[in-house]
Parts: sequence; C-alpha cells; structure tokens
Amino acid sequence: MPIIPVHHALGIYDVHVTPGVLRSLPELLSHALGHRKLVLISDDVVGRHYDEWTRASAAVPGAGPAIGFRAEARLTISAGEASKTRENWIWLSDEMLGLGLDRQTAVVALGGGVVGDLAGFVAATFLRGVPYAQVPTTLLAMLDASVGGKVGVDTPLGKNLIGAFHPPAIVVADPLTLLTLPDRVYRAGLAEAVKHGVIADAGYFTWIESSAPRLVARDIEALTHLVTRSVEIKAAVVSEDEREAGRRAILNAGHTIAHGLEQESHFRLPHGEAVALGLLAECRIAERMGLAPPGLGERVLGVLRALGLPTRTAKRPEIARVLEAMLHDKKNRDGQVRLALPTGLGAMHEGEGRWTVPVTQDLLASAVGGLA
Repeated sequence: MPIIPVHHALGIYDVHVTPGVLRSLPELLSHALGHRKLVLISDDVVGRHYDEWTRASAAVPGAGPAIGFRAEARLTISAGEASKTRENWIWLSDEMLGLGLDRQTAVVALGGGVVGDLAGFVAATFLRGVPYAQVPTTLLAMLDASVGGKVGVDTPLGKNLIGAFHPPAIVVADPLTLLTLPDRVYRAGLAEAVKHGVIADAGYFTWIESSAPRLVARDIEALTHLVTRSVEIKAAVVSEDEREAGRRAILNAGHTIAHGLEQESHFRLPHGEAVALGLLAECRIAERMGLAPPGLGERVLGVLRALGLPTRTAKRPEIARVLEAMLHDKKNRDGQVRLALPTGLGAMHEGEGRWTVPVTQDLLASAVGGLA
C-alpha cells in the first residue's frame, strides 16, 4: 500500500493510494481523527455513486466488509465549480453550528476538488479550526487538489481568492472510484499529471506519453502509478514550501491562463480542460521568451492529444475578459501578471530566488488567441 508522507509546519499527514483502500476507511479515519464526531460533506453526484464505490471496493479479492463510517451529519452541495462559494461556506458552517457541534468535531470531504476545497475551508474556520480528512473521488482531486492544504472558495473576481492553508489529517485515495467517473471528468484530471511531468520529472512525462493508451483505458495498475507519482511530486514541493513563499509557485504552471479561461466561460469550461489549455499556452510563452527550447509546446500538445484532452478552445474566447481575470491572480506583483514557466521538461525557471516571471499583456493575448 503506497503511503506518501507530506510534511507541514505542525507535523506530517499520510496520503494512502491503493485500489480498495476505501474498505479500510473507518479504521484510517479513527486512527487519524480519533473519536471525534464526523461530519460528511459531499456533493449530489458523489452521493448517488457512493454505493457503487462500496461495491467496487468490496469486489477486490480478500476485501473486508463494505465501507462505511458513522457520521454525525451528512451535508450535500450541488456538484460543480459554481458551488464553491462564500454562500455555501456560510450554509455549511451554519448547519454545523445548528447541530451544536463543538471542537471535538472533524470533517470528512468525500468528492472532487470543489468538495475538498470547500469542506476544507469549513474545517479551517469552524470554531477557529477543526481537523478534516480528504477522501478524493476524482483523478484531479487525487493527484493534486487533495494534497497541500490549500482550501478556499471562489469570488466573482476570481478563483480561490478567499481561503486558508489548512493541511488535512489524512488523505485516502482509492483509484477504483475513478472507474465510475464520466469520461470527460476522468480525462480532465490527466492534465494535472502532465503538468507534474513538465515542472518536475521528465522521466514521468515520458512515461505518461508511452502509457497514454493504458491511462485512457483506465488500467488500474497504470492509474495507481500515476496518482502515486504525482502525489510524490506535489508532496515534495509543498513539504519544502508550505505557504507558497518560493518554489511552490511552480505548481501553478498553466493555472494562471487556465483560471482566466474558466472565468471567461462562466465556469462552463472544466478546470482540468482549462489546465490543459493553459499549460500548452504557457509552454509556448516560455519558448517565445527564450526560456524554453523550441519544441516544448509541440511535445506537450502531442501528449494532451494522446490523452484526449483539448488543445483548442471550443469557441474563440473574449481575450480582454481572460486578461482581466488574470490580473486578479494571487501570484501577481505591482499590477503585472506573473507566470511560472518551464525551461524544459522537468525544469522550471528560477530568477533571483523567484519562481515566476512577468509577462506582457501582448504576449498573453497572443498566447490565449492562439488557443482558438
């Protein structure tokens, strides 16, 4: 059973990545959270599939009884990025207060990245902070969003602008849950794995290229390796720089343009697809700025196509609106949009101890327009 430790200021939490691990969820939660009252926060889609995941875990040879744990309450939001709001944070918090819950409470986030971010923010702020567990059920959440302790909500001005750093007590990722995902939702998570290869491990990128048919077919062995290696990469970065004071900025590769595209689409463009487009655009920017060698963008384009991810927008985006959204990115300084840019596969630009570089509006506009 791969268990990846993630270090943070107050200690260590473990990320468990194993097919069928959900059958051990009650014991894992008990070990990580103690005898606290548990509040399960999920979305309506995950709620409908919960029994399917239970059966999938139980079908593993030698598996124990079906998963399940006693929760004090189960709170459900609508699926999708539109639910990651301050209004839902207030509602969830008020529901927990209305139940008379105290600091001997813990939150269990069961779902994708939206659920994890929102539930984690509730945990970070409820009675000034209670523990929580991440139980990611999408590929995007497993290999990226559930690890690192960033939690928060979106605002009309941009994504994740209100939030906190609040590490989970444990992350439990069962690749078998990925078998129930709609194809588009599943593939969207592959973009973050490609990003991990670009920013930190050329060998991993090459493995993704050669393993694309197995990954598209959802081969469990390949998926388990994918999640494990991506978590290892992210864990190494966030353990070194928990609060994004330095190198952690490289994890935002592709995300500045991605967030602009998401907001311009009113979040109809899924996050993972936006990351694929943003990563491609930012690799091309790195080439044009002379930071990366020619051909990097084409290499990324090829692997995105092999994984069935978009390399062009469905319609031409309103470039002015994308640029306006990027102006609110958290990495910006002095009104300048700053990007984390690669210098080649597995390597990122670092200048004078900073891991982002300013990019002109003209170059940004050209790169975004080139996606149409």
